[in-house]
Amino acid sequence: MADKATNNAGYTEGDIQVLEGLEAVRKRPGMYIGSTGPRGLHHLVYEVVDNSIDEAMAGFATRVDVVIHKDNAVTVTDNGRGIPVGKHPKMKIPTLEVVLTILHAGGKFGGEGYKVSGGLHGVGVSVVNALSTRLDIEVMRDGGVYEMSFERGQTVRKIEQTGKTKKTGTKITFWADGEIFETLVYDADILTARLREMAFLNKNVKITFTDERHPNEDNSGPFYEEYQYAGGIVDFVKYINQEKDVLPGLSKPIYFSVEQEGVGEIEFALQWNTTHYETTLAFANNIHTTEGGTHVEGYRAGVTAIINEYARSHNLLKEKEDNMVGEDIRAGLTCVISVKLRNPQFEGQTKTKLGNTDIRQLARGSVTKGLAEYLEEHPNPAREILKKALEEKRVREAVSKYKKSQRSAKENASLPGKLANCTLKDPELTELYIVEGDSAGGSAKQARERSFQAILPLRGKILNIERANLHRSLSSETINTLITALGTGIGDDFDIAKARYHKAIIMTDADVDGAHIRTLLLTFFFRFMPQMIEHGYIYIAQPPLFRLSVGRKHDYIYSEDVLTREVAKLAPESKYTVQRYKGLGEMDPEQLWETTMEPKVRTLLQVTIDDALAAEKVVSDLMGDKVEPRKEFIQKHARDVRFLDI
Repeated sequence: MADKATNNAGYTEGDIQVLEGLEAVRKRPGMYIGSTGPRGLHHLVYEVVDNSIDEAMAGFATRVDVVIHKDNAVTVTDNGRGIPVGKHPKMKIPTLEVVLTILHAGGKFGGEGYKVSGGLHGVGVSVVNALSTRLDIEVMRDGGVYEMSFERGQTVRKIEQTGKTKKTGTKITFWADGEIFETLVYDADILTARLREMAFLNKNVKITFTDERHPNEDNSGPFYEEYQYAGGIVDFVKYINQEKDVLPGLSKPIYFSVEQEGVGEIEFALQWNTTHYETTLAFANNIHTTEGGTHVEGYRAGVTAIINEYARSHNLLKEKEDNMVGEDIRAGLTCVISVKLRNPQFEGQTKTKLGNTDIRQLARGSVTKGLAEYLEEHPNPAREILKKALEEKRVREAVSKYKKSQRSAKENASLPGKLANCTLKDPELTELYIVEGDSAGGSAKQARERSFQAILPLRGKILNIERANLHRSLSSETINTLITALGTGIGDDFDIAKARYHKAIIMTDADVDGAHIRTLLLTFFFRFMPQMIEHGYIYIAQPPLFRLSVGRKHDYIYSEDVLTREVAKLAPESKYTVQRYKGLGEMDPEQLWETTMEPKVRTLLQVTIDDALAAEKVVSDLMGDKVEPRKEFIQKHARDVRFLDI
């Protein structure tokens, strides 16, 4: 912790404002952390870390340390100013107690404690306290060490000074409440992805992660990683593109930033690669604005305008030619946008869309100026960027003609002949099973409840979307059949309201080929119809792997671990048989219905995109052109494979 005992200007007891109490948090935790499942559990860590990151954004913290202990307790330590500990002028109790026990109490509501903050609602640490069986806090500030303890939000150890120090900072340890959460086990991969992201967004801040539950590679101590990036979001873009081929001359991402008094600061890092897909990650005060907003709108308008202007001025677009559109220019473009502003206006409680109108013009002006200067100063990379954009324009125009002809031909056409549709028409009540092959499709058609279950058999393996451009993809009969059956269209024609089914269920064989087809279908949805995933319409069926028979009794088993446990329960002299299901076609319709399609007993996995960056990386690694990332992924996760059917 740093020597900052005297540097507490602008953050005192009077800056902590109280808006309301804490009573409802334990009764309705989902309102504050989203859910009581794994997502909500990890959200507790994010809330505490965000407080420390706010200190870094304010210029007072340079380090944040996160530790997961063996008992799944979490400790977060920073070297910021330390939460104020004196008596609060309004509440007449220690300010530290106010911050920990009263909802909406914090230094982020207009005082001088924080000019920029992600934790605008001020609910973070008090909610964590309310949802923890115990929370211990240690503050180093004003030359002293101060400690308090709480249980389920109630003070059990009043504030006391336990020592003296010249250092400053805050250390919080909490134990999530098993009465609230479905699980208390943290996923290290989820946490490290978030911490790495925070380090990218806050240049030079060191964030460390220690997992005492697992050893490091040489068993010399607990698992430990640290994240610190001198390049900030430039390093972020490099990280995203590390397994992709970037355009010639663009090994170093394009970077520019602008600060405007009274509005805020905005920075961009851009780099084109050879893929056909855009990756834009936008943040406002470190909050990932997954739905975009004014900063993204301004950026996209600026990129489109300046690239077209450059193309015209250099005679790359002829006078009678149409301008390139945004999707032409942003194909293969990876961009990270980070805006820091004092009073962000987010649309909705989820903070997923930025609404500040003045940021739109700031973003557009920044991109127009910054990218124009880069293109003029770097003619060779500029030529490659324009070459790719013009090629994408040509492909788009060809696709547009193709889609127009298809639309005209299908206006009066019926649904695909392979589709066995259901009789109900309400999308909220219906579901589509996407099945590999005619054999499995035949069993599924006989097994289904035809009133609400539709079956679409796919013949052969679907095209790998990750390696094909849109024109080639739309030439695939299998892909066209799938798009027509779903009813939403794609690209500019996509309309989620036109989805014919609110459950599209991928049902493939439980073997290597089935897993491959499932992955190809998920890649299709991720690239062509991400809205279907975002709306929760995509599911994966879970057919059984085994049937365990003892005499006339039969049990269906869905994992090898469960099979091992069930067999171990049998007495040595009981005889049993195990049937391994390699394909859906090996089950008769009755078995398929009662194990995989009957809503009352089946298990469906809903596909989500909680972490767009992680999803993007996995799709690129597994489905892209480069072999090495796939090899590394397989090597890393090989020990997690418990059953491999070859």
